[in-house]
Amino acid sequence: MTQPTATNQTFDLLEDLEYRGLVHQVTHREGLHEKLQKEPITLYCGFDPTADSLHIGSLLPILCLMRFQKAGHNPIALVGGGTGLIGDPSGRTSERSLNTDETVASWTASLQRQLSRFLDFDTQANPAKLVSNYDWLASMNIISFLRDVGKYFTVNYMLAKDSVDSRLANGISFTEFSYMIMQAYDFSVLREQHDCALQIGGSDQWGNITAGLDLIGKLGGGESFGLTMPLVTKSDGKKFGKSESGAIWLDSSKTSVYTFYQFWINTDDSDVIKFLKYFTFLSRERIAELEAELQAHPEKRAAQRELAREVTRLVHGADALASAEKITEALFSGDVTQLNEAELVEALEGMPTVVLADEEIALMDLLIAAKAAPSKRQARQDIESGAVYINGERNTAVDAVLTKEQRLHNQYLVLRRGKKNYYLVRFE
Repeated sequence: MTQPTATNQTFDLLEDLEYRGLVHQVTHREGLHEKLQKEPITLYCGFDPTADSLHIGSLLPILCLMRFQKAGHNPIALVGGGTGLIGDPSGRTSERSLNTDETVASWTASLQRQLSRFLDFDTQANPAKLVSNYDWLASMNIISFLRDVGKYFTVNYMLAKDSVDSRLANGISFTEFSYMIMQAYDFSVLREQHDCALQIGGSDQWGNITAGLDLIGKLGGGESFGLTMPLVTKSDGKKFGKSESGAIWLDSSKTSVYTFYQFWINTDDSDVIKFLKYFTFLSRERIAELEAELQAHPEKRAAQRELAREVTRLVHGADALASAEKITEALFSGDVTQLNEAELVEALEGMPTVVLADEEIALMDLLIAAKAAPSKRQARQDIESGAVYINGERNTAVDAVLTKEQRLHNQYLVLRRGKKNYYLVRFE
């Protein structure tokens, strides 16, 4: 979806963000609204390299940067190559582990490549920029830091911030205590070097953002603003962005596209409309249609399917989406023979896998080897009752022997017991 540019007065970006529930806190709302309507502004959001990939908890601020760029504004994605060496205390109850310079540099490069998939750095009108705060923090010595930046912050002011106050009971090191000042300095540097007037972030960043605004004001840097988005929560109280196998990453080598797609497909009815507003660029009219469809026919899960399609296409591309939908259909129908080898392995990722010698095997023995049945008696009952499938085909012959010709891609058998219990059998 292409949104109007900021010069088109018919599109109100801040109002659209509020409609989508993306504004948690904002400084001087009317002033920011007027500025956004009048002219393009430069804004930034920071992403600290705490791993070699971002996860879907970072997707909301990434998409918010995209929304600003689509509306004609100038986004800066800041990767914390410097602050990543320190650690942000926000939203944590304990100290982060410190990583080596080499590790943080490697993770910084990975995050920069990831962010490049979402923002347009080549457009002539309002190209995005990618920066690392290592470029200005690494060269600053401790005396300069204390004299030129630290003197503007009182200890009382810092203790009053939630990110610090919440850590006092368990203790906070001077290292993480200083993080707020470093992030504030980032904002002031971007204000001076890039005329950056707005910082956005999650609601846990409010204290860091307002500290930056205070520093800019004391340094005479001009009018600036802060805006936070809500931390994404699920109605059932479970943490957003987690699956049974762990975090949902944006890197397909860490979370397969099929698993990513299924995460969104499995969104609860009570969350799906909120997530459509948060994570897609669908129009209000389309979202209203899906909400009506959800209320009338929740069993069809039309809203979930559209959410999964939109987000998977956005993060991984159209080809990856097509593959995820193909795998989904194959597992739903039970016919896995149409999947290529990579799709087959991806489809059964995380499901029980057994590796056997390269020879023929009796079906009953296979059920025991795969731990699909606890005993030969149970295996016999399952086969006779029609509960056992090989490569999607029901097999009711108790004395069946599985030949090499039955293997998919000369190496695999897909064993299914019942409707949902899949086992991948690999021969070597």
